[in-house]
Amino acid sequence: MTERRHLGLFGATALGVGAIVGGGILALAGVAFATAGPGAIIAFTLNGGIALLTALSFADLARRFPESGGLYLYAKKVTSIEVAFVVGWVVWFASIVAGVLYALGFSAFATEGLSRGLPLLGAGAEWTRSPLVRVGIALAAVGLYGASLARRVGGGGNGATIGKVIVFAVLVAGGAAAWLLGDAAELAGRLSPFLVAGPLGVVQAMGYTFIALQGFDLIAAVGGEVRDPERTIPRAMYLSLGIALAIYIPFLVILATAGAPADGSITRAAAANPEGFVAEAAERYLGATGYWLVIGAGVLSMLSALRANMVGASRVALAMARDRTLPRRVARVRDATGSPAVAVALTAVMIAGICAVIADVSAAGAASSLIFLISFAMVHAASILANRRLGVTRSPLLPLFGMALCLSLAVFQAVVVPAAGGVIGWWLLIGAILYLTVFAPGARLADASAEAQDPDLARLRGRSPLVLVPIANPASAASLVDVAATLRTPGTGRVLLLSVVRPPLSDEDGREALLADAREVLGESLERSLERSLVAETLFTIAPDAWREIARVAEEHGCETVLVGLPDITAPGIERKLEGLLSELAIDAVILRAPHRWRVAGAKRILVPIGGRRDQSHLRARLLASLARVGERSVTFFHTVPAASPAETRHRIERDLAALARDEAAGPHEVVVEPTDDPRSAIVRRAAGADLVVMGTERRGRGRPRIGDMPLAIARETGVPLLMISRRPTRALELGLEISSPSFLSS
Repeated sequence: MTERRHLGLFGATALGVGAIVGGGILALAGVAFATAGPGAIIAFTLNGGIALLTALSFADLARRFPESGGLYLYAKKVTSIEVAFVVGWVVWFASIVAGVLYALGFSAFATEGLSRGLPLLGAGAEWTRSPLVRVGIALAAVGLYGASLARRVGGGGNGATIGKVIVFAVLVAGGAAAWLLGDAAELAGRLSPFLVAGPLGVVQAMGYTFIALQGFDLIAAVGGEVRDPERTIPRAMYLSLGIALAIYIPFLVILATAGAPADGSITRAAAANPEGFVAEAAERYLGATGYWLVIGAGVLSMLSALRANMVGASRVALAMARDRTLPRRVARVRDATGSPAVAVALTAVMIAGICAVIADVSAAGAASSLIFLISFAMVHAASILANRRLGVTRSPLLPLFGMALCLSLAVFQAVVVPAAGGVIGWWLLIGAILYLTVFAPGARLADASAEAQDPDLARLRGRSPLVLVPIANPASAASLVDVAATLRTPGTGRVLLLSVVRPPLSDEDGREALLADAREVLGESLERSLERSLVAETLFTIAPDAWREIARVAEEHGCETVLVGLPDITAPGIERKLEGLLSELAIDAVILRAPHRWRVAGAKRILVPIGGRRDQSHLRARLLASLARVGERSVTFFHTVPAASPAETRHRIERDLAALARDEAAGPHEVVVEPTDDPRSAIVRRAAGADLVVMGTERRGRGRPRIGDMPLAIARETGVPLLMISRRPTRALELGLEISSPSFLSS
């Protein structure tokens, strides 16, 4: 089920404001003033400029790809599935860690308020200082928001966001009144000296506080839920950043002036108590009311930021699960509400787990800031790549400048807080192990299917894969060109039609005959390619051995796939020559046995016999996705087991085959497991009722392919069109290794 687009401009802006405003400035303003003095105002302003540059690149990408997933989605579009996994893995973690910080921050503000408020009511407050109480309150907040967001897409509402904006407005208005009613000259004098630590202090404060402006990116993360996303997402980003800066800058000026102590040294006051600095400053110019307003703002800010990060992190997890870079079940969506309940639950469990286990999250918080800086730099890079590959002539200076600023601050953060780099290193190591051992097979299959169906994906990734089609008989040109047009990657895929001519004979007539044959082959091929609106390249070469020449041309031209047509695969010597060709090729190979002028459009019922291994899964997924692009197909994945196999064995095999079919099929499909002691006859019988059979070649030692008995039996005993596929040898296969999902080969 697809996501419902339920967020308008207000809802999307509220999500960004909820993530940005409050938590960061309340927690980090004291650190910034202790580091840079009144110059912290400049630090936040410059960070706002960097965030605005990043929002420009985010908006550019969001217009092109208005789907959920944010930076993970953009990375998948312009790089590879492996790079996208790394990006998604770290961005998901960054939002999770931000959620941890805001959950614990909410607990800290709540217990701080209780510790002062309960004695005023005549009650004891000692219990509020217990670590167990603080963790318990944090876990309760995570649990309540998780349950609410899992039930409905808008779970939790925007009440906390609206409430905290009102509280900050009151705090700013109180500070403005202090300026109007007090000595303006004396208050302005508290800003001097402005740069107590010089420009370096400002840079240090920028590094510490950049996370305070994170949150607008979460609007892109839920892009699939935004109405009119091409217009709404950019506007919501700019509005949320504008609202945040409109609150932050005046509030910081007021803290540095009206909130400064009597001696006017804001730097010493912030250094003495950075965590409680904002509450103390508000109390100086608004009395106890100011203190309680900050406590209220802190509680509301932490709650709304927690909700926003849970929403954003769950949507990144949802997008990753759809691409199989996280378990498939994480992509489940509630039919009634459209809420990604499993992704929300997983995100909430991880936030709660970190809250319960880690007492000191300062290193994790620094890691979150570092990750966001790196990921924002990647946003600029993705924008530049997308524009270049789509032929947009816009100058890349702004995204280049933004990327340089983000990377510079990231390097600074890594040097100042080396523990942050350690946290990221461990998380990446865990992700790499999980990807290689669990996620990679399914992710690569899903990516192969996506690239075979999406006309923009290969182009955005800068790929232009070439399909080589050797044609020796003009009569077979129509079928081969038809299959090649289907097999090529849409958008940028190319087809090279090859005719191999033997060396000229000694007499003039023989040479003329050979050239005439070559012209006829290529002429027929070009005519059929134009029928399919396929602009094909042509090449004819002279070589004594056509099979070796095919391998040479494939390597020289960097082909991705070779498509060979064999009307009679059972002819004497063909099997040996074909196996020799497959052994020499380092690319994917597809072999077509079909009647002359056969068309792919006629293949409505496709049979896919499965022998139990996944050697050919990647190529088979790409082929089935290409066939699905031409029209709807009914695909049957077929496997046989011995007739005496126990029922539990058959059920296990059916589950494994169903998992493989979900990975490979790009449309409607069924799974059939037949108990029989004569698998050959069973497959031949099934093949007779199909319009097309897709089978993989076998392998014998160190990845060397052989045609195998089953395809030959189908070729001999039926007239059904047959596509045999041979996946290019990989290093893992050469070493005798295979990282894949559980196999049912033992059957």
